[in-house]
Amino acid sequence: MRRRKKASERGECDEDGMDHHRSRRPFSGSHHRQSVYTRDRNDRKGRCDNSLLRPRNHHQWQSGSTPEQNPLTSQTLSTRKELYERDFPLYKQPVEVGCFSLDAQRRFFNDGRQMRYYVEPDKNPNFDLRDGYEDRYVKRDESVKEKLDHILRWILANRLKLKSKASSHALDFDFVTWRGHLTKLLTTPYETRDGWLLAVTKFKDTLYISEVETEAARRDRENRPEWNHKMMYWGYKFEQYMCADNAHGLPDSSGVVNTNEAFCTVVQTRLTDHKLLFSGEVDCRDKDPSVPPPACYVELKTSAEICTPKQRSNFHRFKLLKWWAQSFLPGVPRVVAGFRDRDGTVVSVDTFPIAKVSQLIKNEPNCWKPTVCMNFTCDFLSFLKRIATEDNPSVVYLVSWEPLKDVTYSVHRDSCFSFLPLWYVEAMGSCQDSHHQP
Repeated sequence: MRRRKKASERGECDEDGMDHHRSRRPFSGSHHRQSVYTRDRNDRKGRCDNSLLRPRNHHQWQSGSTPEQNPLTSQTLSTRKELYERDFPLYKQPVEVGCFSLDAQRRFFNDGRQMRYYVEPDKNPNFDLRDGYEDRYVKRDESVKEKLDHILRWILANRLKLKSKASSHALDFDFVTWRGHLTKLLTTPYETRDGWLLAVTKFKDTLYISEVETEAARRDRENRPEWNHKMMYWGYKFEQYMCADNAHGLPDSSGVVNTNEAFCTVVQTRLTDHKLLFSGEVDCRDKDPSVPPPACYVELKTSAEICTPKQRSNFHRFKLLKWWAQSFLPGVPRVVAGFRDRDGTVVSVDTFPIAKVSQLIKNEPNCWKPTVCMNFTCDFLSFLKRIATEDNPSVVYLVSWEPLKDVTYSVHRDSCFSFLPLWYVEAMGSCQDSHHQP
């Protein structure tokens, strides 16, 4: 049996479910001018110290061992909510263009072998989320940063149906990224605690976005308290109680929870004039074969039992924001949530249709607004198009944000932040060359 998403996507570990991202001093490490693609990636990773980073009020060019200030004028992006309270932007219905699976050893497969099927629970489920934590729990190594590698493998396996008709483009998309990175953007105007770092590279006219773990996030991950580990497991265990491995089966809660395994959808959509290709993990699908993806998908969550008006208000203002953003992006129509008591027993299960979430929060004072989330994300993507101008896989635009501050960026050449692997760059280059052959 399997688990799904990391804790930050499940919203299980804390009230807002975001990774802990804060920055420090500007990066000043010494790098050779040798191309990033001729250096060992593990060696690069070892040299990259994110504690040496901090957002700047101006962008900075960094190359080799002698960083130089770029003379261009400052460019930042505000995250103030009032700036984005305008009409809801055009967001096309997401279309699934493929899927892939990751097995128990985190190996990539260009198919849906890891798909699971939703099984409606009893009205009083009484699921014991603690069961198996000590002896049937295999945790993925979170210190291994996979960046965009799995999405890139899927692109290479499916590039013939993705290639652009335009001669200068390898892909017919403006952006390639994980759904989780976009979720962080949607929630940014309402985030008050955790910042983030995003690495952006322009390659063959497509902007690739990959998250960079900050020093604060690394510390939080390495010093996570035991109760936090247990609550993370509870989210995975809930999925095991709710899912079958085939359309005609039943859940088996006696199996091992392995957090390496995953089923991921790949969707394409458009936000105003931004063409997006992104992937995200999916918990399970409805058993009805007549419902196509992504409309058949179901997102599973756990949350503390709601007993007071204050708890309900916090649930609307914080948890529902993350749940809505994560599911709205790929077109997943509903979230099924298990509400647990303090001892980790699920006492009730409720369904939240994504289309009705805005109605649930409309009477909540000072609550979040979907239009603000989407307009900020749209403007952020436009911001990236303006700043990320050099088409070069070894150049990274490191975009930084901390609460109550503007979005800023710095530029890095041949640095430890480079994330497009040589095998992808070469394969896409050969694909482009063959595309032009008569």
